[in-house]
This record gives sequence, structure tokens and C-alpha cells, in this order.
Amino acid sequence: MPILEAQHLKIWDANTSEVLVSDSSFSLKQGSCLAIVGESGSGKSLTCRALMRLNRPWMLQSGDVRFKGESLMSLSPKEMRKKRGKHLYMIVQNGMRAFDPSCVVGVHAREMLAQHFNWNKKDIEEKMIHAMKSVMLKNPLEMMNKYPHELSGGMLQRMMIALALVIEPEIIIADEPTTALDTISQFEVVEQLIRLRERTGCSMILVSHDLGIVKKIADEVLVMRDGAIVENGQIPAIFTESQHPYTQYLVASRLALSSHFKKIMEERVLLASR
Repeated sequence: MPILEAQHLKIWDANTSEVLVSDSSFSLKQGSCLAIVGESGSGKSLTCRALMRLNRPWMLQSGDVRFKGESLMSLSPKEMRKKRGKHLYMIVQNGMRAFDPSCVVGVHAREMLAQHFNWNKKDIEEKMIHAMKSVMLKNPLEMMNKYPHELSGGMLQRMMIALALVIEPEIIIADEPTTALDTISQFEVVEQLIRLRERTGCSMILVSHDLGIVKKIADEVLVMRDGAIVENGQIPAIFTESQHPYTQYLVASRLALSSHFKKIMEERVLLASR
């Protein structure tokens, strides 16, 4: 049995009646990473927030989402809050939005962990320090006493990964976790996500438009366009034997971009050697 299943998921805007995601069905296998790819506006993030029941109130949804066989759609808001964080954990695109700007990041961590675990303040602090060091965050105590705006995007992303290491959720949903970061920070966050899977054995849903990152992390790929799933399959098949023209276009664009970048770097090396 898959750990998570979306069955005939539909999302629409109550104000305009516009259907944004239409009849999507997919599953996440235990211990695997499913990537959701597609251009902006294809419904990737809406789908992920629907799984967590975190879309805006005017974004209505139908169908079902089942976690370990249990329907998340039938849970009360209070019951759903108990699932979020401890069992279903989300790493958002903009780290600044994940933390309360009016308090230091350590308060956010302590409140989240105290909500789900019967740990005292000392236990929480020790676990957070250990996790933060493991994701290469220096001076953990000093960092926990800083406000979100005092930390870089890469630091905030790694802070969210450190929290995941402490919580050890069964499913992690990473929604465009590297989009707002510079190239070096992107590389570091990708490496930490890989290590996170290795350490916790969690299942993961990764939303990204970067096929290079997808190929490095994911086991399976789900391709979305205009709110619909157009293709899905294992990584090797999608990259070498894709059937849908849109998937073929995405893969070809990625290969062309990589080839162009490689050519530029070769030219720079040649010029530097003269």
C-alpha cells in the first residue's frame, strides 16, 4: 500500500469557479521521492498545499487524500493539525514565510516541537543544536536567537531541514525549496535534502522546475501542465523515453540549457588559459 494517495483531486477557485487542478490521481511509495514538475501555474504548489489542506479558504477541493489508508479529507481541522508537522512536514519555497517575523526562529522551533512531543525545553534545545550542526549551521544557539530577516534564505531552508531531522516525519513535501536561493545555497540545500532522506528514511514529494535537481533526488516524476497530469513514470523512462510532447519539450530544454552552459564554461576556461 502506498504511504500517500491522491484520488481524483480537483481544486477550483470559489470566487471565479475556475478549475485550477482537474481530476489528479497519483501515489507516493514508502521511502521513495516523487517529483512534481511543470511550468509556473501548472498546479504543482496548489496540489501540494491541497495534500496538507493548507490552501486559502476560497480554494475549494474535492476528491480524497489518503495517508496510510486514512482519509485526510474527513479529519477535523484539529485532527489535521496533529498530522501536520509530526507526520506530514512541508518545506516551503520562501523560508521567510515559514517563520513568524515577530519572534526569533528558536521560538518557532520550540513551539512546534512542544506541540508534538512531550519534551522539556532542555531536550528541545539539545536536539535542535545537534540537528542544526548536522546541516552545517554554525553557532546554533546564536542563530536561534535571531529573527527570520536576520538570516539568509539558505539558512532558513536549512533551519527547516534541521527541524525535519528532529521531528522525523513520515512524509516531507518540499515545494520549490531552492528557487529563491543563489547557486551555492541551492547545491547545499539539495545535498541536505538527500542526507535527510538517508537519515530518516522518509518519503518525499519534491516540487521543482529544475530537472537537474529532480534527476539527482527523485525516483519518480509526475509532469503537470495547466492543472492536469500529462505523464508520470520512473526517472530513467521520463528522461529517455518520455511519451508526451510537453515532457519531451521540458527534457529537451534542460539538455539544451546544460549544453549551452557547458559551452560557455569551456570558452571561459579557454580564454583564461591564453
